[in-house]
Amino acid sequence: MAAHFGRRLRKGAATTAVAAAAVAALAASQAPGVSTDDAGRQTTGADAAPDATGGDGTATGNSRYYTDLPPLDSPNPSPTTGTTPPVVTGDAEAGIPATVLDAYKKAEASLRDSKPGCNLPWQLLAAIGKVESGQARGGRVDAGGTTYSPILGPVLNGNGFANISDTDHGLYDGDSTHDRAVGPMQFIPSTWAWAGRDGNGDGKKDPNNVYDAALAAGHYLCRFDHDMSVQAQMNASILSYNNSTAYLNTVLSWLEYYRKGTHEVPDGTGALPSHNSDDTSGASPTPTPPAPSRPSPKPSTPKPGDGGSTSPSPKPSTPSTPSTPSPSPTPPTPTETVDHLEDADTAKLTATAGDTFAQKIAVRTETKAGKAVAKVRVRFTIVGDATDATFTGGETVATVVTDSAGKATAPALVAGEKTGDFTVRATVVGRVMAGLDYTATVTPRQADTLTRTSDTALTCVPGGEFADQVEVKATYKGAVADKVAATATLIKSADDATENDKGPYFKDADGKTVRTLTDLTTDADGVLKLPKLYADDTTGTFLLRINTTGGATLTVELKVAAATS
Repeated sequence: MAAHFGRRLRKGAATTAVAAAAVAALAASQAPGVSTDDAGRQTTGADAAPDATGGDGTATGNSRYYTDLPPLDSPNPSPTTGTTPPVVTGDAEAGIPATVLDAYKKAEASLRDSKPGCNLPWQLLAAIGKVESGQARGGRVDAGGTTYSPILGPVLNGNGFANISDTDHGLYDGDSTHDRAVGPMQFIPSTWAWAGRDGNGDGKKDPNNVYDAALAAGHYLCRFDHDMSVQAQMNASILSYNNSTAYLNTVLSWLEYYRKGTHEVPDGTGALPSHNSDDTSGASPTPTPPAPSRPSPKPSTPKPGDGGSTSPSPKPSTPSTPSTPSPSPTPPTPTETVDHLEDADTAKLTATAGDTFAQKIAVRTETKAGKAVAKVRVRFTIVGDATDATFTGGETVATVVTDSAGKATAPALVAGEKTGDFTVRATVVGRVMAGLDYTATVTPRQADTLTRTSDTALTCVPGGEFADQVEVKATYKGAVADKVAATATLIKSADDATENDKGPYFKDADGKTVRTLTDLTTDADGVLKLPKLYADDTTGTFLLRINTTGGATLTVELKVAAATS
């Protein structure tokens, strides 16, 4: 990659030194605990943080990207004096097509609401968009943000890139044999299947639409509660997009450049990059191993009678052709040795709505002989739409690499507000075989105690209204019980919980008499305040009973008596 970086540096010793220092500083900022191989790819151990991705573990499948670096000039050059014209290279490079820039800013605003702890800057999306597609090929998009023609990465058939078999039947990339990265942010189809978002509100998730792709990229970077204001976490997120040190450094350089200032340019007029990560022009060629040497044939010897010597000549030896050794069989990958998945002592999965499950799903990859297999990707998927539960970070899919014992543990499940059972499925990435299904249960929020927040007597005159509203607080095992469902009924007696047909009552929106209230819920502090109560002409002592999910019950006494003179 050094050759690609070098082509973008300005001539002259001073500027070259500055550029070299900048690249070195960026290289030093890679995520801690991450090493690189000889090709500049990031490598991590089996115990690395779970990676909620498809394909080979990145958003792009480690596909091709642009290696052009930003100019050394500031995006906002200082005015020059005299007759020397101002430098405008920075302005040209800093321009981002209007629709593309709008998509980045809208994605930032959306993430600010949905994941405020991520602190995602739109400039990071712009940096990735520049490196992945040259800002959608210079902003060649229609008014809705969809590219005029698909932006496709190279075929991921293992020839210089990852080998990823088709996962979308060619729906997005037009290839039913292998996958290809698609769209302005270059998602591979298997990642788009779970990471895709509808960024423009048209009801579709289209990787070729810059609004959809930018929002998806933002959620992808922010998963697992990554905070982009923490450099190490930002680096880790960028590396999960394309697992290469050179890629990380290139994105960070454009991020810094855009942070210094940028502006919009008309769609279709953006500056286009010119160098790819797989472009070898100008780079040192890879040495080709010498071909097996063949003996040079001896010159022919004249036969008798041909004008040459009549003495017999030794018969020339025929050179033997070196035998081509048979290629050694390629050893199977760890994934190819997996025969089945085994449960790794997963406990019963139960949580109250809104809570994090205390138990985690764990599986083990094994060979046919029962031997554990390390370094295998296991995908955990929350199946169906019957639940709003997610994994930590808000995603419904998570991919984890098995450790040295062949074990993969899914991120913690977080229960939503929908109660009941749902399924989490564990499968081996890149292997067609039976998965394991786990049933998780979300129980309703509950309370075991109800108390009034005031001890004021509740009294009223016939035909009047009660001065005080009934307010109660719910707790569960001593803690606040928020969002707990409750009902309130004016009952006939302590022994007869049927609805009373006389005495105090509530009013509905139309002013009609109501003596049972349903669909009540405690607030964030566990407090429930009932509507105003009214009295008919019947005097006496009456009872209001409040019940919550979980069995908490409270009976409140109401008195209706004529006013004393």
